[in-house]
Amino acid sequence: MPRWAGAEGSKGTAGTASGQWKIEMNRRLITVLLFSAVIAGICALVVARIMGSRMAAARPISTTKVVAAARDLKIGDVIAATDLTTVAIAGSAPKGALTDPKDAIGRGVISVIDQDEPIFDDRLAPKGSGGGLAATIPPGMRACAVKVDQVVGVAGFATPGMRVDVLVSGDPPGSNQQNTVTRTVLQNIEVLSAGTDIQKDAEGKPQQVQVVNLLVTPEQAQTLSLASNQSQLKIQLVLRNPIDTKVAQVQSTAMSNLFGQPPAPAHVRREGSASRKLYSIVVMNGSATSVEKFPTSGGQQ
Repeated sequence: MPRWAGAEGSKGTAGTASGQWKIEMNRRLITVLLFSAVIAGICALVVARIMGSRMAAARPISTTKVVAAARDLKIGDVIAATDLTTVAIAGSAPKGALTDPKDAIGRGVISVIDQDEPIFDDRLAPKGSGGGLAATIPPGMRACAVKVDQVVGVAGFATPGMRVDVLVSGDPPGSNQQNTVTRTVLQNIEVLSAGTDIQKDAEGKPQQVQVVNLLVTPEQAQTLSLASNQSQLKIQLVLRNPIDTKVAQVQSTAMSNLFGQPPAPAHVRREGSASRKLYSIVVMNGSATSVEKFPTSGGQQ
């Protein structure tokens, strides 16, 4: 082989190696540049978020001061100036929230308010109505007291906030025989207070009391008062689910129905039946004599 041919081959091999090295270097450079760009993008995003949060913190937020409870307020409490404080909330005041303490002082609480909770107008009794049980009675409603025992009071579970039905048992007026009848006179009635307690028991613990106040309409109060004043009638409360507000069509139940006896026949008195007169006719048949009587609307016997 000529010497120039070997030299030429060596130069070709060297050129190929140099080209591959340059390509490899370019690849590494591109990789480093891409990695640097990703790192730079992440850093820019982090810096932007930090700057945005600082700017947001520096930007003033519009707040409104509203009246809040300085302590836990129970149903029936009359609010004093020492019971109130103010809290700042973002944005404008919610609808019904009080912004002036004077609007709350002297008013009764009709719904439990926790400490630092904003006070709303609909959770207080109207001005001048005071506190206690009377302040919890909504307009147009009445509180009617019912004397109870362990059975009538559903074994102590007729606590404030519960719902009950009112049953009346007794002999109907004008009944000639003993046939006790039970009838549901009121349904879905709220228990306003149990004894002297007007606080709702979230745990549902039984409470033995002598008097239960029911929240009723004026017409229902008349029915309940009439039943309470009858010594021969017995009133019983039946506990129901507070979310079950359906009024059922319940028929009265008599004592005779429990034993499967037919209802007593009605005694119908025909008008004038006692004053009707009879014709008497004497029939003689030989030696036998008989008397036949025929009813008539008039005439003599």
